[in-house]
Amino acid sequence: MGKASRDKRDIYYRKAKEEGWRARSAFKLLQIDEEFNIFQGVKRVVDLCAAPGSWSQVLSRQLYLPAKSSAESKEGDLPLIVAIDLQPMSPIEGVIQVQGDITNARTAQLVIRHFDGSKADLVVCDGAPDVTGLHDMDEFVQSQLILAGLTIVTHILKEGGKFIAKIFRGKDTSLLFCQLKLFFPTVTFAKPKSSRNSSIEAFAVCENYSPPEGFNPRDLHRLLQKVGSPSGGSHLDCSSGWLEGPNKVYIPFLACGDLTGYDSDRSYPLPKEADGSSYQSLDPVQPPIAPPYKRALELKKASAQSIQDTHEKPLACGVFFYKDDVVCLIRRETVVWQQWVGPPNISPKKKQS
Repeated sequence: MGKASRDKRDIYYRKAKEEGWRARSAFKLLQIDEEFNIFQGVKRVVDLCAAPGSWSQVLSRQLYLPAKSSAESKEGDLPLIVAIDLQPMSPIEGVIQVQGDITNARTAQLVIRHFDGSKADLVVCDGAPDVTGLHDMDEFVQSQLILAGLTIVTHILKEGGKFIAKIFRGKDTSLLFCQLKLFFPTVTFAKPKSSRNSSIEAFAVCENYSPPEGFNPRDLHRLLQKVGSPSGGSHLDCSSGWLEGPNKVYIPFLACGDLTGYDSDRSYPLPKEADGSSYQSLDPVQPPIAPPYKRALELKKASAQSIQDTHEKPLACGVFFYKDDVVCLIRRETVVWQQWVGPPNISPKKKQS
């Protein structure tokens, strides 16, 4: 699929490039803010799983840059934004980058150090695993990522703060809802207009962080395990919403974003240039500089090239032999040439040249 085809099929992908966003997901955070006003009064914010940086861009444009351009703002009064990810990303003005693991206590300590001992007003997380297409599996893995984010949230978020995290809706969504309700009196699941209707993606908007009395972050997982258990469900805040069994509760769900705006599932015609020429597709604003799938793409490209070279290479009498993802040319009981090609799409066969 060419660039122009995707620009036509995905209006938010096109608009992201036109407006300078690194990814279309920037519109999701903007639309959540339109509905919940999450940036009001925020001075310190943390972006978990930040790469490639579209949400950090939103934080910079909505918080840091307006304060910087204000004549009344002083250097020490500027909002502080910390972006955390295992992968590096290109710099963004006003954003402090931390390359680390969100489940590591040292990462939390480093964040608080950047905040001069204070805690964050807002924590956002747009991270997600590579989806498999198996919704139950994807939902489970995503919920574990959210709980990993909750681990660092309990260390760095101040009381009364907010936490925004991506979720995958499924049969166990109510369990995740109850786990979040342990720490946030107000939890709403929201679906931005820029999120496709065909996607199971939504966002948990958690407000007014209020940990249980005497809560120790070290006891987080023990406390979460009680949610949904017969022995632990009777005294939990969300137990009054049980429908049947421990995993059934009423969950507030809200569609946010301008309903008269662009439809993420609709194709839009490409506009004409001012001089009447055809639309020229733009390159992405900032591709990932070290994506985790980079090595996989290199191996895939090498595999395709190796197979092509195998068919084009003029060889004397010999036998091609495939074993352990390696193609070898055997002549007179001696391996004279070999190349790693990766697992084949079909069963390997011997070929006489």
